[in-house]
Amino acid sequence: MTANKITLQCRSKKKGAIMLRKMIQTKVTLKRDFKPPITLLNTLKQAAGPKDSVLAIAWERENGYISRYDLPLPARAEDLPEVAQLAERIVKFLLWASGGWRLMLAGPSKLCRSIKKQYSKDGARKFDVDFMEKVYDRPMVVELRKLSEMPQAHERALVMDNRTNGCRIGFDLGASDFKISAVKNGKAVYSDEFPWDPRNQTDPDYHYNKLNEGLKIAASKLPRVDAIGGSSAGVIVDNRIRVASLLRSIPEARYAEAQNMFVRLAEEWKVPIEVANDGDVTALAGLMSLGKKGILGVAMGSSEAVGFIDRNGCLTGRLSELAFAPVDLHPEAPADEWSGDIGVGAMYFSQQAVNHLALKKGMRFPAKMALPQRLERVQERMAEGDVTALRIYQKIGLYLGYTVPWYREFYGFDSMMILGRVTSGAGGVMILETARLILADQFPEIAEQVEVFMPDEKARRVGQSVAAASLPVL
Repeated sequence: MTANKITLQCRSKKKGAIMLRKMIQTKVTLKRDFKPPITLLNTLKQAAGPKDSVLAIAWERENGYISRYDLPLPARAEDLPEVAQLAERIVKFLLWASGGWRLMLAGPSKLCRSIKKQYSKDGARKFDVDFMEKVYDRPMVVELRKLSEMPQAHERALVMDNRTNGCRIGFDLGASDFKISAVKNGKAVYSDEFPWDPRNQTDPDYHYNKLNEGLKIAASKLPRVDAIGGSSAGVIVDNRIRVASLLRSIPEARYAEAQNMFVRLAEEWKVPIEVANDGDVTALAGLMSLGKKGILGVAMGSSEAVGFIDRNGCLTGRLSELAFAPVDLHPEAPADEWSGDIGVGAMYFSQQAVNHLALKKGMRFPAKMALPQRLERVQERMAEGDVTALRIYQKIGLYLGYTVPWYREFYGFDSMMILGRVTSGAGGVMILETARLILADQFPEIAEQVEVFMPDEKARRVGQSVAAASLPVL
């Protein structure tokens, strides 16, 4: 049956809903335990006609930046539970991709009201509401509007070309050490690692003083300091740490001090400071090493970390916390421990994913064995040619193959760089090759347009701290 015929039949309300449901049920049950949302979304796009309605979704975040997505809705599609589920999943994806404190919706009243209820203090997305209220330090607002009243997308555009001038310091904050580099006219003249224990410290002065000590050592290697750039895990908004595991032991009464650490450094050093999340700086390193614009970096480590450089070579300031963004519509998808939500990225592209699949396929580990050691055990078995380990990596590759076009729906990228401990060794090769096969088979047009790759030595030559040094504008 062609898309045109389906569109015509969808003009009849009841008949159209039945036809669309059959089409959905045929297309989305591709895998017994995995239902990629891109399949249902493509079905809706094929069935929608020029006069059909849309659900317009917009999130506003800091400084009036807006992310927007319009979901096509063929006649009566909003009455189908599968479509209502997809709509809410897109709302959540957009939230964790870009961030936001104000949600604006325009479309079918019943669907909009349902989403508004879910994104309330006592709704199904309570975790998301509470988290984002901490990030933006204001209550979340959900507004139902007319389509004509919906704002257009308005993204930050921090151009990253030609940021190698002057004498700069770059830092990259990790959980057990931080790296510092002194960079003169784009060349690193000094780099070193400094041990620290930020997660167990209750005094925010510890974090400030330790980092400042490293900055002063790097400054001694330069004739002057023109700017400081930084990379850090966690949610960074306007150079302020909103949520980060590095500050987990700071008491609430002093949390604001810790959040303003980088602002305080700027006041002391009297130079421009720009700090971005570590995912964005990873993508920036890809731009600097390979000259690739429109690049999404996906790091599969203890969780999933993502960064983005747009096609103009700009950082957008998006949160890109895709560990919490949906990638699976299956009703029995695994649940994330922190948020409690099911089918989100952390359970598909991280050490958590490897552990979940290993247990599901019959592997057993000592109860006290941590996830990094469990990953090592799976990697050892993969190196030995173990079939179970092979299937674990094939499964992650299948997830990735269906997720590339889904991510691309919300990010305009032409290259996806995958990295992190999960991609080490033969398992990473299996993930990459399986994803490429899925793309070529199921999404041939996207397979021709998007390069999915792992970084080689050329891509790794620019470290995080060196890349971060190029963030500030002189």
